[in-house]
Amino acid sequence: MMRQYELVDRVRKYNPQADEDLLNRAYVYAMKAHGTQKRASGDPYFSHPLEVAAILTDLKLDDATIVAAVLHDTIEDTGSTKEEIAQLFGSEIAALVDGLTKLKKLDLVSKRAEQAENFRKLLLAIAEDVRVLLVKLADRLHNMRTLHFVPPEKRNRIAQETLDIYAPLAGRMGMQHMREELENLSFKTLMPEAHAMISARLADLSKRNGRLIIDIEQELSQELTTRGIKAEVHGRQKAPYSVFRKMEHKSLAFEQLSDIFGFRLVVETTEDCYRVIGVVHTKWPTVPGRFKDYISTPKQNDYRSIHTTVVGPGRQRVELQVRTATMHEIADFGIAAHALYKDGRAADQETLTRESRAYRWLRRTIELLAEGDSPEEFLEHTKLELFHDQVFCFTPKGRLIALPKGATPIDFAYAVHTGLGNSAIGCKINGRIAPLLSELQNGDEVEIARAEGQVPPAAWESLVITGKARAAIRRATRDAVRQQYAGLGRQIVVRAFERAGKTFSDERLKVALPRLARQSIDDVLAAVGRGKMFSGDVVRAVHPEFKEERKPAPGPAKGEGGWFGLKKAASVVFKVPGAPTESGAIPIRGLGGDLPVRFAPNGGAVPGDRIVGILTPGEGITIFPIQSPDLTAFDDQPERWLDVRWDLDEEHREFFPARVIVNALNEPGALGTIAMVIGEAGANIDHVEFRNRSPDFRDIVLDLQVYDLKHLNGIMSELKAKPMVSKVERVNG
Repeated sequence: MMRQYELVDRVRKYNPQADEDLLNRAYVYAMKAHGTQKRASGDPYFSHPLEVAAILTDLKLDDATIVAAVLHDTIEDTGSTKEEIAQLFGSEIAALVDGLTKLKKLDLVSKRAEQAENFRKLLLAIAEDVRVLLVKLADRLHNMRTLHFVPPEKRNRIAQETLDIYAPLAGRMGMQHMREELENLSFKTLMPEAHAMISARLADLSKRNGRLIIDIEQELSQELTTRGIKAEVHGRQKAPYSVFRKMEHKSLAFEQLSDIFGFRLVVETTEDCYRVIGVVHTKWPTVPGRFKDYISTPKQNDYRSIHTTVVGPGRQRVELQVRTATMHEIADFGIAAHALYKDGRAADQETLTRESRAYRWLRRTIELLAEGDSPEEFLEHTKLELFHDQVFCFTPKGRLIALPKGATPIDFAYAVHTGLGNSAIGCKINGRIAPLLSELQNGDEVEIARAEGQVPPAAWESLVITGKARAAIRRATRDAVRQQYAGLGRQIVVRAFERAGKTFSDERLKVALPRLARQSIDDVLAAVGRGKMFSGDVVRAVHPEFKEERKPAPGPAKGEGGWFGLKKAASVVFKVPGAPTESGAIPIRGLGGDLPVRFAPNGGAVPGDRIVGILTPGEGITIFPIQSPDLTAFDDQPERWLDVRWDLDEEHREFFPARVIVNALNEPGALGTIAMVIGEAGANIDHVEFRNRSPDFRDIVLDLQVYDLKHLNGIMSELKAKPMVSKVERVNG
């Protein structure tokens, strides 16, 4: 375990002005707070925060970050509080430690929801101060180095979480060295046999080709020196997980991989980078499609370098990365390189935000994802944002848009602006009209066609790649559905107030919101529209003195049809075409109406039928013809019955659902004749089912789309006139 003076010495090596007293006090406080606590390995628990601090000293971070690392588990695992940390070490360090503390006493059903909520808290803390991320990654790295001491049932979960979230997050922040180690430690835990096999093959390959690597290094160095370019050349072998991922992604065997060895050339200036490329491409043939210039177009994680692959000495494919020393530092340490001590002082938050594209991306992503999504959605969208490599596309005005590989023009539109994505209806790629689901390639110029008032189809959510697009589509879909339910709810509530002899107003309802436990008027109206709140409750919230008298529904009177008893019990006013309109009745249109309305599943309803609406929680209104026997199920629930009327547009006729049963001779051509009658009448067939087949007759159940009752009766009469038809009946439930 690292001693107190060793911690101070490690910090003072890169920061001679380090606050020795602060470091000493943090060491002593954490040691006392953790006391006799032990890790799974049996070591004192205090050894863990010290190792985390040691990892961060290698990144040359400021005193506050090192102290936060030493204290990072005190609030979570000991009796310490944020207030106590703030009093002893200052509010800055207390905020860092609190950002690293998991939420306690979470009343959540699933482990996934708990994980997601803690991850949301962590990322929001990172958005405030990136040093929270650096401590968390160092914490996870040390935990992965000692994962073999953890019980097997927890081991795989931690490794998978590391591979899913923390390794990609380190990569997105440009910390490639840390990402590689996290990936390989996770790979070793999750797939030990694959890890062992690939490691053994790499060791054997290195043993056989060790001399070749040295020869290529020497030849490259000599060639560049001859041309007057000073460069450091280092050969390296790919890590096991990187090899495994490439084999899996490209479906290749180990023997088919041609770029297991790579060479890094570190030069003095950006101009030298391009001079090196000129020398290399002149001396050796290039491999087509393997040249990438991340200096002129850096990655979002600030990575800058030129990649190329040539057929080098011994006809061996050689992958080269060319960069300056500053680029190399950022490639290894990423965002931490921006926080390194420069001239004896650490970069402040404002400087870090300005300099680091990776941190700007992270803050922007978190802000977008944090708006209104559940913790699980937040975690899902964050994973989507972290995982993919990138393609670079352009707007017609030349703005560069970085997207994940596999992204579509829909993703592109949302990356430009949420409003553009929501209103997108088409696109042009490189001047040619293309489908919105086309896969974008590097260098594509994308122009989005839009239409105001457009709502993105819900199906887009499963087709896009980026988390931002998914979140925006889901939110727009929810808003559209919510508006439908709120519109329906308003009509129901207005009708309820009229029935009670009261006047409805938004102002009065706003005052009553606390009684209804809702935040806004739209919340109340949408809840009523969904059937989660009854209109009578809204009336009573606004007028507490109001008492609604509800009588139990009587059974059918003698000599009266069953439907008549239901009609009396529900006190429903029925509307037929041409009848006077009553303001309290809700107008019902066809299958494409704006309200969340569906028709009775067993037979539907058509204009000309006397109808009743049943409010179903979460589904809106279900329309039944009054003769439907299914209505008996709602006999004792009069609060769910609604006055509804047909709202027909004579200029734009709409279809309505109806079901008939045709009893016909079992002979060739019978179904064709029936279908021809229906088609000639201008109706549609939605579904056909055969029942009660016999050698002579069979029942054909037809779900139709017709304009009204007159249209339906005409079709039924035409069918009855056919010689092969014995009987035609309409189904009403």
